[in-house]
Amino acid sequence: MRRLLPRTLRARLICGLVVLLAVSCAAVGIAAVLTLRSFLTDRLDQQLTQAGGTFPASLEHRGPGEPDADNAHVDTRRQAPGTFGARLLHGKVTAAGIVRSGADTSVTLTAGDKAAIAAVPVDGRSHRLELSALDDYLVKAVDGDDGDVLVTGLPLSGVEDAVTRLVAVEGAVFGGALLVAGAAGAFWVRWSLRPLRRVTATAASVTALPLASGEVALPDRVPDTDPRTEVGQVGIALNRMLGHVENALGRRHASEERLRRFAADASHELRTPVAAIRGHAELARLHPEPVPPGVARALERITAESVRMGGMVDDLLLLARLDAGRPLARDPVDLTRLVLDAVDDARATGPDHRWVLDLPEAPITTTGDPLRLQQITGNLLANAHQHTPAGTRVTVRLRQDRASTRLVVEDDGPGIPADILDTVFERFARADHTRPGAQGHGAGLGLAIVQAVATAHGGTAEVRSWPGRTSFTVTLPGRRPGAGRRPGAG
Repeated sequence: MRRLLPRTLRARLICGLVVLLAVSCAAVGIAAVLTLRSFLTDRLDQQLTQAGGTFPASLEHRGPGEPDADNAHVDTRRQAPGTFGARLLHGKVTAAGIVRSGADTSVTLTAGDKAAIAAVPVDGRSHRLELSALDDYLVKAVDGDDGDVLVTGLPLSGVEDAVTRLVAVEGAVFGGALLVAGAAGAFWVRWSLRPLRRVTATAASVTALPLASGEVALPDRVPDTDPRTEVGQVGIALNRMLGHVENALGRRHASEERLRRFAADASHELRTPVAAIRGHAELARLHPEPVPPGVARALERITAESVRMGGMVDDLLLLARLDAGRPLARDPVDLTRLVLDAVDDARATGPDHRWVLDLPEAPITTTGDPLRLQQITGNLLANAHQHTPAGTRVTVRLRQDRASTRLVVEDDGPGIPADILDTVFERFARADHTRPGAQGHGAGLGLAIVQAVATAHGGTAEVRSWPGRTSFTVTLPGRRPGAGRRPGAG
């Protein structure tokens, strides 16, 4: 039943209007039918009262079932056609007849008909009587002068015919009225709901905006703001909400811009002192004079941490530049060669893992920034090495079609916990290093750079993981015509 019910407000209003009108028409029609039936029945009752027992009294010289031999003294001129009469003596029908257009008044009654006539109470009131040989009758029984009972009846067929014609007329009139009212109601409801459609259009345009990123220009406000109407009240509330949202988005954008500038400026400024610290540490380690072991160890740690800090500063600066929309290089890139070099580097740094290549025979070439695409591959392989135990199988797969180029890095490690799976591409997102296979203590920027670089190239980065399998997929736009051929190829 729920599937058959209208869902939209306009359909519900139209259906409600038509149903209410149909109920009203039905109520009026039923009242008219009952009133007409009651009126015509009362008229028949009055006619029966006026007729009294005249017609059945004139039948007393003819027995039941006998031929109408004495019609000479049966006067039917003052009786309405179809009038029925019966005379009863000691509870038995002794004579019965019906007024017809001719002189014949005979009627054949069954035993059931005679019993039904005998059961009519002599109370001066009209009763409905059904005779098998005749139509339904409204009859009245009165006492005769000879101790008999005289029953007079008038047919109800006229009443039923009039009621039937009234029902037919009502059906035609009310049906036409419902059709006209439905069409007019649909037009009126549609016209009345125009302000609500404008509110809906404004809300829909807001939902289509990328509110989660960048500077957003909200659409024009709802013009319907009459507080005397319900739609106007909704429009006022929506406009007020849009104002608050626009203010909040503006403040957020300004805050993000300040944060980006700070990250870019801080990263740029930190590169010089970090490089200086690293240079002085390496210079001290190269000093020809003997250095105490503790000092040598400290210099090694200073060099290592300065290298790590320099990489972190470079990552922050890259993310800040990508957030600012800095354009990337658009050069032909041989992804096959890039993946081969990245896997060779991964094998050198992670010999305890099994590195597997799944590459097509033909080289895959795309258009993009070679350094950044190399950074994507390196970060994904480094992530697989750091967060999986020794002996893990890591498969690097590369595929390309006309629509896209896909780089997949898949491992059979313990998987990513479900509670952090949705945040792995966020900045400074770090997994729980207490789980088996976790190594190192990265800053949590590697996967964020992967997603940012993929987005800057017009692609996407996705992850799927469950125990025993983790798959990172970077999808880049399909190659342009002519891509895939090496420079100088014929």
